[in-house]
Amino acid sequence: MRNLVSLVLLFALAMLNSQASAAGDAGTLRVCADPNNLPFSNRAGEGFENKLAELVASSLGKNVSYTWWAQRRGFVRHTLKAGDCDLVMGVPAHYDLVETTQPYYRSTYVFVSQTARHLQLDAIDDPQLRTFRIGVHLIGDGGNNTPPAHALGQLGIVERVRGYMVYGDYRERNPPARLIEAVENGEIDVAAAWGPLAGYAAKQSRVPLTVTPIVGGERFAPQQFQFDIAMGVRKGDHALHDQLNDFITRNGAEINALLAEYGVPLAQDRLSSINGDRQ
Repeated sequence: MRNLVSLVLLFALAMLNSQASAAGDAGTLRVCADPNNLPFSNRAGEGFENKLAELVASSLGKNVSYTWWAQRRGFVRHTLKAGDCDLVMGVPAHYDLVETTQPYYRSTYVFVSQTARHLQLDAIDDPQLRTFRIGVHLIGDGGNNTPPAHALGQLGIVERVRGYMVYGDYRERNPPARLIEAVENGEIDVAAAWGPLAGYAAKQSRVPLTVTPIVGGERFAPQQFQFDIAMGVRKGDHALHDQLNDFITRNGAEINALLAEYGVPLAQDRLSSINGDRQ
């Protein structure tokens, strides 16, 4: 009987602590984020997802707190599903591990080359690619590599392709940027990369870079090169989900301005290129 009473008391104490924690978080927007992944987020708050989180929190009358975790396999399990945070700022729309909001932007995979080269390249099946040194991001085993990597493999363009791990060496700043730096340094002729990363890197580059949306992806279905990006919350968190949808609906112009500041190519803009503007 004494053991049963002890268990009941422990359970009640746990419930009180849980309620106190929830009450303490009422004024906080708890965001799950990568601490070293510009242009999206970093621990210093320099990414556009950091800035967007601040805008969301301000609209809700809250402050932002972060749970930091490298955004790779297991990210959602160790952060959102663990209950340590409530919001992931950028996930593919309809991502089945979370409840997604309406999309707040649509971007595309792109080719990145030195502007001085005048490569005139936009199609993934362009015959010129067989003569170029091409860089792609590699994600890992299990067939999870990027759409350009899959498409180039289907075309039999493998000998000229060099892979750069998207996770890279986490001791370095912004590991995914090594792919774009390889174009900048002349290690490769062209990179096929996710647009937000490429557009931001082009703006930061000491060498002018041209960023051109990849076209012709329909040939490689079900692979696709454009994706809608949304915010993600825990499944069943309808209150936060609805608040975020309302924020996205009301603040489209401000969101687009933030994305433009970071050089994110928006697919609906049908941009032919974005030139690096660093002097």
